[in-house]
Amino acid sequence: MRVTLFFMRTEDLEKRALSLPGAVESAHFGKRDFRVGNRIFMSLPEAGRAVVKFTPGQQKLFLETEPGVCAAVPGGWGLKGWTSIYFADAEEDIIHHVMDTAWRNVAPKALLNGPGPTLPDRPPAKSNIAATELSSAQTTRQPVPEEPTNRAGPSVRGAGR
Repeated sequence: MRVTLFFMRTEDLEKRALSLPGAVESAHFGKRDFRVGNRIFMSLPEAGRAVVKFTPGQQKLFLETEPGVCAAVPGGWGLKGWTSIYFADAEEDIIHHVMDTAWRNVAPKALLNGPGPTLPDRPPAKSNIAATELSSAQTTRQPVPEEPTNRAGPSVRGAGR
């Protein structure tokens, strides 16, 4: 049985989002969102629900560890990692971790190399240890390896046949 110690309000979520380095409030399609480096890490499409940017692997982990809080966004957006967060009855440390993870997924490298966001000064809830153990490789963007190139140029074999 889970005991909720804090009732998360939209105002609390907004305050937390804007406390993250470089975060600004904006909007798209008539819905409020929060961005860092002009990239959305969280939106507020309706009361009691936020949508955050996870990688598909992070989404899978959060869906397994927080099924009552997290749900994949339907369709293609959900397949890309966009995840609904039902924050009203969620524990504060989980929401902070979710928001920090989403922020790290889109933050510019200059901000990622800094101190980054911090979690509250208390240990995570025992039921959520798996979610807090995301490695830095899972929560930061990794460079995409370049494809090998053919330095000799295109093949001319068979030309003129």
